[in-house]
Amino acid sequence: MNNHLLLSLTPFFEILVLILYILCVLVLLWGIVLAMKDFFTSELSHPTRKRSAYVLTSIRSFLGSYILFSLELLIAADIVHSIINPSIQDLITLGAMVLIRTVMAYFLHKEMLDAKKEQQEEEKEALDQ
Repeated sequence: MNNHLLLSLTPFFEILVLILYILCVLVLLWGIVLAMKDFFTSELSHPTRKRSAYVLTSIRSFLGSYILFSLELLIAADIVHSIINPSIQDLITLGAMVLIRTVMAYFLHKEMLDAKKEQQEEEKEALDQ
């Protein structure tokens, strides 16, 4: 009975995986568009390099959050995909992909924290002057 239920829901799960993949790409593209808009606005409105570098750090952090969210959507899609295709090869592939994405997410998150710390130090320097 459970096997029959899973087989009847397989098309639904396949559509769900496709939707998650599409959402992942859309989130990533939207983050890139917003980051590029902020970048060009900053470059055109901040003639000083120091101010431009400060804003660029903020933009990198902003884009990093979109990249991380996009990676989480990919992991969710891969988990659902492994539920409908539970072969050993698919599970090994899922494990490798989750590991790679987790490492990427860790370093992106670390870079975002470093950028935020750097930004706070620059703000403090600006207030001290």
